Amino acid sequence: MNNWPEGWSDENRGSRGYGHGSASARPDGARVMRQVRRGSAAPSGGQAAPPYGVPPQPSYVDGQGHDGYDSGYNTGQVYGSPPGGGGGGGMREPRPAPDWRRRIKWTAITVVTVLVVTTVGTYFWADSKLNRGVDLSKVIDRPEAGEGTNYLIVGSDSRAGMSAEEKKKLHTGSAEGKRTDSMMILHTGGNGPTLISLPRDSDVEIPTFVGSESGKTYPGKGRHVKLNAAYAEDGPELLVRTVEFNTGLHIDHYVEIGFAGFANIVDAVGGVEMEIPKGGIKDSKSGADLEEGKQTLNGEEALAFVRTRYALAGSDLDRTKNQQKFLAALANQAATPGTVLNPFKLYPTMSAGLDTLIVDKDMGLFDLASMFWAMKGVTGGEGKSMNMPISGSSGGNLVWDKAKVKTLVEQLNNDEKVTVSGN
Repeated sequence: MNNWPEGWSDENRGSRGYGHGSASARPDGARVMRQVRRGSAAPSGGQAAPPYGVPPQPSYVDGQGHDGYDSGYNTGQVYGSPPGGGGGGGMREPRPAPDWRRRIKWTAITVVTVLVVTTVGTYFWADSKLNRGVDLSKVIDRPEAGEGTNYLIVGSDSRAGMSAEEKKKLHTGSAEGKRTDSMMILHTGGNGPTLISLPRDSDVEIPTFVGSESGKTYPGKGRHVKLNAAYAEDGPELLVRTVEFNTGLHIDHYVEIGFAGFANIVDAVGGVEMEIPKGGIKDSKSGADLEEGKQTLNGEEALAFVRTRYALAGSDLDRTKNQQKFLAALANQAATPGTVLNPFKLYPTMSAGLDTLIVDKDMGLFDLASMFWAMKGVTGGEGKSMNMPISGSSGGNLVWDKAKVKTLVEQLNNDEKVTVSGN
C-alpha cells in the first residue's frame, strides 16, 4: 500500500535512498548552501506558474543551478531593514551640502534692498527739509544764461532761532533783521570750478526792480551803494538782480546760510583744519582768538575766523580770501568717506545744514550736492579761487575793474578757462 499522497511514489522522492529524509545509515554528502532569490520574476525554463490562489513562493538557486523551494535559510538580512544595517532602524541619509550660491544671492538682494530703501528715504527726508524761500522768477530783466552753472552763495548774519546764550557765545550781537556777511559766485563747468568773492564793500548800482513782497516796481535812479546794502533793502531777489545787472552774469541758483547753521555744520563734521597765519588772529568784535599754525577749528572758532575783518591788514579783501579758504576746506571735510559713510556724522551734518539753508525754488538736492562737490574741487586744486578784480575805491567803496570783469564774465559764460586774476 502506498501511503504517499495520490500521484506520489518513491521515484518522486528521488532515486537515491539517502539525503532526503531516508532512514538509511549512509550519511548525506556535502551540499552547497541554497541562495534565496526573492521577487516576482517569471519562472525560467518553462516552469508553470503556481495555481490560482496559491501565493508565489520564494525560489532559490543551489550550487548546481537548480531551482527549488525555500528551505528557510536566508542571507542573514533582517527583513524590513536597509541592506547592510542591523536591527537599529538603519543609517540616516547624509545631510545635503548648503547651497552657497543661493545664500549669497539672497544676501545680496537683501543688502541692495536695504540700501535702496535707506537711500530713497534719506532723499525724501532731506528734500523735505530744504527751505526753498527764494523766488528768482521775481527778478526782472535777466541776462541770458551761459554755459555751466552759476551759484550765488551768501553768508548772512541772520540770528533767527538763536537763544541769548548762543548769541553771546558766538559774538553775533542782537541786531534785528539780517545782512550779508559774505557773498561769492561759484561757477561749475567743463574747466573746473571757479570761486569768486564779491567784497561786501563793492560799489554797485541799484537797478530798477520789483519788490519781493509788495510786487511794486521801483525804478532805478542811478544810486550807488555797497553791495550788501542791496540785500538789506529787499532781500535775496534784489541782491541777485543787482549782481546780474552789474556783472551781466546769469545766476542759476541761490544758497544762503546763517550764523547758527554755519557753526552747527562745522561741529557736526568734527571741526575743520586750518592754517592760521603768522602772528595769529585776535579780534574782539568777531570773538576770534586764534594762535598761529595748523589747528582744527570748532564751530565757534570757525565763525569768528570767517567774520574777522578788523584784525586783518587788507580789511575786507583779506577777509574774503579767508572765507574762500575755509568754505572750501569745510566742503572737503564734509565730502570725506569718514563723513559720508558714517551715518552718525552724515545725518547730523545734513540736518545742521538743511535746517538753516535757504535756497531758490528750483534748487534740488543734486544741485546742492554738485555745489559742495565743486567747492571741494577748489580745495583739491581742480579749480580757481579769486576776488572780483578791483581797480580802486570811491567814497570808501571798492570799485571793480570793468575791463577785467567783462573778460571774466565772457569766459564764464562760454565755460572757458578763467585767465583773469583778482585782487
